[in-house]
Amino acid sequence: MRGLRQVGAEAFRTMLGHFKAMPGGFRLVRTQAFRIVLIYVALFAISVTALLAFTYWNTRRTMDAQADQIIEAEITGLSEQYQRLGWQGLYQIVTERAQHGGSALYILADGEHRSITGNLTRWPSVTADPGNYVEFDYERPISSGLETRRARGQILRLEGDNFYLLVAEDVHDRVTTQTLFTTTLPWTVGLILVLGLLGGLLMSQNMLRRLDAINRTSGEIIAGDLTRRVPMTGSADEFDVLAENLNRMLDRIERLMKGLREVTDSVAHDLRTPLNRLRNRLEESLARLTAQGGSAGEIERAIAETDKLIATFNALLLIAETDAGTGRSQMTVLELNGVAGDVAELYEPLAEEKGIALKLQRGGGAQVEGNRSLVAQALANLVDNAIKYTPPDGKVTISVAQAPEGVVLAVADTGPGIPSDDRSRVVERFVRLEASRNSPGTGLGLSLVAAVAHYHGTQLVLEDNAPGLKASLTFPKVSKVVPIRPAMTATKSAAE
Repeated sequence: MRGLRQVGAEAFRTMLGHFKAMPGGFRLVRTQAFRIVLIYVALFAISVTALLAFTYWNTRRTMDAQADQIIEAEITGLSEQYQRLGWQGLYQIVTERAQHGGSALYILADGEHRSITGNLTRWPSVTADPGNYVEFDYERPISSGLETRRARGQILRLEGDNFYLLVAEDVHDRVTTQTLFTTTLPWTVGLILVLGLLGGLLMSQNMLRRLDAINRTSGEIIAGDLTRRVPMTGSADEFDVLAENLNRMLDRIERLMKGLREVTDSVAHDLRTPLNRLRNRLEESLARLTAQGGSAGEIERAIAETDKLIATFNALLLIAETDAGTGRSQMTVLELNGVAGDVAELYEPLAEEKGIALKLQRGGGAQVEGNRSLVAQALANLVDNAIKYTPPDGKVTISVAQAPEGVVLAVADTGPGIPSDDRSRVVERFVRLEASRNSPGTGLGLSLVAAVAHYHGTQLVLEDNAPGLKASLTFPKVSKVVPIRPAMTATKSAAE
């Protein structure tokens, strides 16, 4: 047991050293490959232990059975000789057999267990009853002195003369075998565990490397780069088959997305052009009617409806471009405080007209990487919605704040808010809640904000402001602060 504990401790220290040395450290032990190998190694170690234990038990039983047969035959033969020849005959026979040496051991003793004859110098320290098998240690002379060995024997009591006869066989080979097994077993189990766990780590590292490549490619595709493909090693294993199927699926998805985007762009462009022409003609008609002093109310309403249609198509095009990830070359380091200030200045007259207090809370160190026009457009949509649904004497707050995970750009209002069950739906295209059906708009405002958030690797979070709604975007901070040049003021909301 002590040897097994030492082997286990040594194996643990070895494994700990390999964990620290390998890239990813303890991350490897959480992989499915490592768990499978660990289970296999544990089962294999248990199997080897059981097999060695059974082999040892069977070997010992066989050796004991052989020794017992020899002893039984000797006891039977000597008992018969005693019955036929008496004490003197038994004495003579034991003396002769003891002189032959070998593995057979004899001692004939009196009632006080004092030795009379035999090749054992003294009666061993055994207390078993006659007829039972006993094991004991004895000393045998060798060239360099005395050697302690193990023997197994049986006691015969000579009732008529009150003498004891012990016949035994040297079973020291069994003791050597037992020592070999007890020494080998812990080392065998320890080596199985160490080598198995090392093999599990290598397998886990290889599998983790292949899975990391797939996950890394998936992350880039989720970020909008549909041209990325899962790398293949050419080994034609199950990972290559999986990568090939994934790449074929991605090719199919890219073709479908490209076709859908082309159709959407074509429809939007084809409809936006005649809408612009219609609007221009309506303006010309409005100018002529105004010059002639006629009523132009219907034409003004037609122009307003045309503006809404144009804004809707512009928003759809912007959402499609953002979802596709186009324009990433325009990602620069920008100051969110400046963007928030421009949007607040743009919407301040509208807020005053509705009797709403529009406040701006700036935060320090608010540099992020992003597309300034898209961020400004998303913030404008949030502020426009907040002002639209906040009642008079309410408050709308634009805030830029530091957070452990990045820079938070948020818009909070004191309006009716959005029920928690509907917050996941309102970011879908053309979705409008029942309470907003009678308000102007198309339901694309929050969809555009969500698309811009996805474009920047973040997420639009809608929370209860108690009362009202709080919408926030968390941008990762840039690692190095750079000087920012003043930018142009943000434009109005793309879609209400």
